[in-house]
Amino acid sequence: MQPTATLKFMATLTAQLGDQIVVGEGPRGSRVVIDVPSVSLVGDNIKASLATQDAADWLTLSEEGKLGALDVRMTLKTNDGAFIYVEYQGRANMESGVIATAPTFQTSHEQYLWLNRIQAVAAGQLDGGGKLVYNLYEVVVAVEG
Repeated sequence: MQPTATLKFMATLTAQLGDQIVVGEGPRGSRVVIDVPSVSLVGDNIKASLATQDAADWLTLSEEGKLGALDVRMTLKTNDGAFIYVEYQGRANMESGVIATAPTFQTSHEQYLWLNRIQAVAAGQLDGGGKLVYNLYEVVVAVEG
């Protein structure tokens, strides 16, 4: 039996980036903390926005600023009142603005428990105005044979 994986479109996440704090060089590279003042997540099974002003990216830059290692955390609130904690890590090509991430979710709301069981991946693009748009996909793993 061999496991396989396919991607199933899940939602679109749009984030507006805000203020930055440049911490500077450290053992892992140059650290920049980026505030994320607004987020929306829209899909067939979910509609949510930023619940509190707790969203940020603890970005580490390396390769002379060409590679970004993302460390993002936020809390979303759905249109029907459920809270969902989201975190993801990933890699960003800082020259092209193309980003790949692997989001996970945590919630206790009965309607959204399905989020706890999935691993997602996301393909993102940063535009010139500080807006970031990701297409999120659920990784569907199956065993054949």
